[in-house]
Amino acid sequence: MRPILRNKYYLYLTEFFAGMAVMAVELGASRLLAPYFSSSQIVWTIIIGTIMIAMALGNIYGGRTADKDPNPDRLYSRMIIASVWIAAIPVLGKYIILGISGLIIFTVNNNYLIIAAFAACMIIFVFPLFLLGTVTPSLVKYTVDSLEDNGKTVGYLNAFNTIGSIIGTFVPTFISIPAVGTAVTFLIFSGILLVLALIYFFSGGGWKPFKKRIIIGVLLFAVCIAAGNSNSFAFWQKDLTYEGESIYNYLQVYEDDRQVVLSTNVLFGVQSVYKKEKGLTGMYYDYAMAAPYMAGLKEKDSLDILILGMGTGTYATQCRRYFDNVELEGVEIDRKITDLAGEYFELPEDIPVTTYDGRAFLNAIDTSYDVIMVDAYQDITIPFQMSTIEFFSLVKDHLKEDGVMVVNMNMRGSAEGNINQYLSDTISRVFGGVYTVDVAGSTNRELFASNDPAVISRMEAGVAAETDPELKQMMERVERGLTEYMPGGYLMTDDSAPVELLGMKVIDELIREEVAYYKDLYHEGGLQAVIDAL
Repeated sequence: MRPILRNKYYLYLTEFFAGMAVMAVELGASRLLAPYFSSSQIVWTIIIGTIMIAMALGNIYGGRTADKDPNPDRLYSRMIIASVWIAAIPVLGKYIILGISGLIIFTVNNNYLIIAAFAACMIIFVFPLFLLGTVTPSLVKYTVDSLEDNGKTVGYLNAFNTIGSIIGTFVPTFISIPAVGTAVTFLIFSGILLVLALIYFFSGGGWKPFKKRIIIGVLLFAVCIAAGNSNSFAFWQKDLTYEGESIYNYLQVYEDDRQVVLSTNVLFGVQSVYKKEKGLTGMYYDYAMAAPYMAGLKEKDSLDILILGMGTGTYATQCRRYFDNVELEGVEIDRKITDLAGEYFELPEDIPVTTYDGRAFLNAIDTSYDVIMVDAYQDITIPFQMSTIEFFSLVKDHLKEDGVMVVNMNMRGSAEGNINQYLSDTISRVFGGVYTVDVAGSTNRELFASNDPAVISRMEAGVAAETDPELKQMMERVERGLTEYMPGGYLMTDDSAPVELLGMKVIDELIREEVAYYKDLYHEGGLQAVIDAL
């Protein structure tokens, strides 16, 4: 036995850093998958589940091999392999995810994101965490000298593993990922494992029999450092204006001659679009401008508007551009998005934006508003706490008597029991009048809700008095498409709001429609026809 193994503190450190690496990889996995599959509770469940599978299998294998061949060289050799594999995740992970997505999208019709995320986790993360799962049972074998103190020794090992896991939870979230990104975070923690293994092999001499595996491990790690320190998730796009990460999101800004776009997901949709021509665009935020008319825009000297989910401020910018009697403020949980709004999307500096959760903000204030715009999305899902009857009741409490809530509902589905039906039915439990209009050429739907029965007549009068011909035409289009919503029996509460599952169903529907086109291309012109279309 090497002399270093007589020092139990080194073994405790091994346990500590192994626990830290496991949690760091778990958090890194969520950030690696989020730009492609979202960071919903479903994706988190898949990550946690697959990691627990890996750790359980590693515990079993580690215990059996430690009993059969109690040679620490085997454990620290596995740590070298785990280190190199984790370092390779930033290099190869994105390509594996896209390869799996491309394969599954043509072979399944339902639960696309769930299946693709699970397959990606199994291929990318299970093996290195399986190897790290062998650490604890192996170290127990090497540290337990007698039955007199085995309980204390095992307790210390588990304690060091747990403390390492705690630190490995906080450091990536609050320090390494915001500071240097997901890719470098993987490299940092894989490097710690590699150093730990090298210390073992170089301690007390006798490293030459392992020279080959050490050299290969170090060289492969160096290659991963050179090739894997890029934070680009959309690696196929070479003309991005900005790409980075915040505590909450992957962030991507790209632009052309006509528009600037923000996306937090590289595969599905965009979160914000700003048109450079600075006019009406026919997009959802133009439709939502009907809400101020419903709230008495033409009758009041000043209209107070609150935007929950400010994003890059396109709705606020349009309202400021066309209405001279509105006071605007916004709430956005991601400070980095607010910074991007000022830098790339021309959000006026005098519009205050509070960095906070929308629901928590309403709980903290007693102000009333004429219009509250709800446009909060987390990746491609809706924050569940802003989709329930309790939340919409809170919104109602912060509206004036003739106030109007407008909700931007993306992912318009056609199947019975889709997410928009749940949202609309839930809102109808709170507001007496609910009206919807579909945004032409998109999957968005705008919902207007109020307890004032005069909102429609007030809008008609306001639009009739509008002097801007382009804006008047836009509002008349909204009027023609406006439909009173007839509620059903669906309801979402703080106790039960399955927004992720409902959203996934709509995404499945959208994917089926999109893939049908490429499947037809494949049947007509083969793989080359699909490649040309992409």
